[in-house]
Amino acid sequence: MAHMADDAPEILDQWWTELAAALGVQDAPGDIAELLSLAGDAAHRVVRPAAPLTTFLVGYAAARAGGDAEALERAVATARELAVARDSDER
Repeated sequence: MAHMADDAPEILDQWWTELAAALGVQDAPGDIAELLSLAGDAAHRVVRPAAPLTTFLVGYAAARAGGDAEALERAVATARELAVARDSDER
């Protein structure tokens, strides 16, 4: 079902809650806007299919590093730095 762009934040919040519950990770830290921004960086600075790979690896790395908000922030920062550096190297 297609939704209007204005509904996206609400739909994403609902999806996050629904998926987290289904996966048994209701306590997962995460800032949806930050994760989407990171996916955008990967898609535009690396190549479009890098977006889901990047967010998966960031989540995995954060989980292995303790699974808290700080671990996620560090993983996001590392991935963003790498994507920006890759983009800068190719220009």
